[in-house]
Formats: sequence, structure tokens, C-alpha cells
Amino acid sequence: MMPICVAFLNFRHRWYLRKPVLYSLLVLFAAAIVALDQWTKRLILAADAAGKLPSKSILGIFHLTHTENTGGAWSLFEGQMWLFVAVMVLFVAVLVLLVWKKVVTRPSELTCLAAILGGGIGNMIDRLVTGSVTDMICFDFVEFPIFNVADIFITVGCGALILCAMFSDKKKGAAEVGEDDAAL
Repeated sequence: MMPICVAFLNFRHRWYLRKPVLYSLLVLFAAAIVALDQWTKRLILAADAAGKLPSKSILGIFHLTHTENTGGAWSLFEGQMWLFVAVMVLFVAVLVLLVWKKVVTRPSELTCLAAILGGGIGNMIDRLVTGSVTDMICFDFVEFPIFNVADIFITVGCGALILCAMFSDKKKGAAEVGEDDAAL
């Protein structure tokens, strides 16, 4: 009999890793990111319009502000909305293709892609509705572009996806070396 802790850690038997359930949860995750992003932007817009935007630093780390950005980070490609729309359409097409062709199947990688997608959709909604992206989080301790919740999920999703790729390649490489040794 398998110990309970080993059975719990065996990911293959978890109900939420079944493909239809997993994909549904990933869609909900991306939708929750979009909803959170849009909600925080509406809160900032309302607070700024009412003159009640807090100016105090939060934990000495960041403060809330309101700015509109027609470009990307550091205002790169400012005013080039067509470029951002094209990149988003291309990203969604590649994502669908990668999932459909089962190139990306690991739940961790799919979760990273869902975070990037949710953040991208959140910012794309702003671009299409207002022509700019609402940013509101400003670091106090370092010179850094003002950003929003969608940007956080895009950045964390990209960083985590890179880590997933690095560690999965190491495991794959170790397995291939083991197979080569067995052949000898």
C-alpha cells in the first residue's frame, strides 16, 4: 500500500490535472486576471477623478498613482497600437497552436501561459477601449516604469516560464544521458 503522503504528491492522480478540467481552470485563471486587472484600473480611475488617490508610500516600497501609457514598458513603441494588437493576435495564435499540437502539455507551463494571456488581454482591453493602458503602481526605491496588475502577471508568467523551461531541459537532458549510459 502506498503511503498517503506519496499518493498526495503523485500529480498524475490529481483530478484537476485531467485535460478538460485543467484547461477550464486555466481559462478561469486567465479570466480572473483580466477581471482583477480591470477592477484595479477602474478603482484608480475613480479615485483619481474624485481626487482621493492615496499619495503615501505603502511599506516604503511603492505608491499608487495614475498614468496613461500608449506604449509598452519605458514607453517603448509609443503610439504604435497596431504593433501591440499584432503581437497579441500572434501570441494567441501561437498559444492555441502549441496547445492543440500538444507541444506544451505541462500544467506549470500552461499556467504560466495563462498568466501571460490574462495580463495581455487586460492591457489589450485598455488599448482598444481608450487607446492607452492605465498604469498605477510606482516603486519608491528604484527608478522603474509605472505598471499595473496585468504587467505583474505578464512579467511573473514570463519569468516562471523561463524557469520551467530551464528545469525541464535539465531533467530531459539527464534522462537522455541516462538512456545513453544504459545503451553502453
